[in-house]
Amino acid sequence: MRLLFDAGISGSSAAERLAAHGRDIRSVDALIISHDHSDHIRAAGVFQRKYGIPLYVTPRTLAAAQTRCALGKLRDIRHFRCGGTIQIGGASVHTIPTPHDGEDGAVFIVDDGERRLGILTDLGHVFQDLGRTIASLDAVFLESNYDPQMLANGSYPRYLKIRIKGPGGHISNHEAAELLAGAAGSRLKWACLAHLSEENNSPEVALRTHREVLGTGLPLHVASRYAVSEILTI
Repeated sequence: MRLLFDAGISGSSAAERLAAHGRDIRSVDALIISHDHSDHIRAAGVFQRKYGIPLYVTPRTLAAAQTRCALGKLRDIRHFRCGGTIQIGGASVHTIPTPHDGEDGAVFIVDDGERRLGILTDLGHVFQDLGRTIASLDAVFLESNYDPQMLANGSYPRYLKIRIKGPGGHISNHEAAELLAGAAGSRLKWACLAHLSEENNSPEVALRTHREVLGTGLPLHVASRYAVSEILTI
């Protein structure tokens, strides 16, 4: 089963990155959208029309996105309910509502009956049971969006800094590290730090913060904003 989550980069870029690892984007079975912000959905129409990928999205997310982005004509829409489970072939994709300030936002747990992978970004804040959810996983892509000092000293306007730190924004490196520390000793085999801010974070800063909290026991990776990442397996 081949699943693609979100569509914030161009179709050609996605195809090139998959091809770099010998994957054909036309073989993807589903495109699953987390929320309506443009950096997660703006290319969804292209992914579907050009590559024939079914689009899984909640009705509220799609309605909000169509006011933000020029998605174009969509031919194969498969709605899901945030908080429910999507069945795609032999995989179950459990959706968990988030307090992020997108419309009807969700994060995802992919479960094939033996292994569980979390795709947890745009979280808003550390909400109830998030740590317990991470402890139930074999691996996780976890938002580690910003370094508080870099955010405070950066060029973002005040309202945006407040939004990022607020209950509907993002979680910091330290918050993400504390979540992973709480999962220590569980089944978790690795974590990939994701959704790093371009201006208010860096891979080096994020990794340093996580190592200060976690030590060296848990293997850590960082998802690049700009290039294809390594293949990670469970």
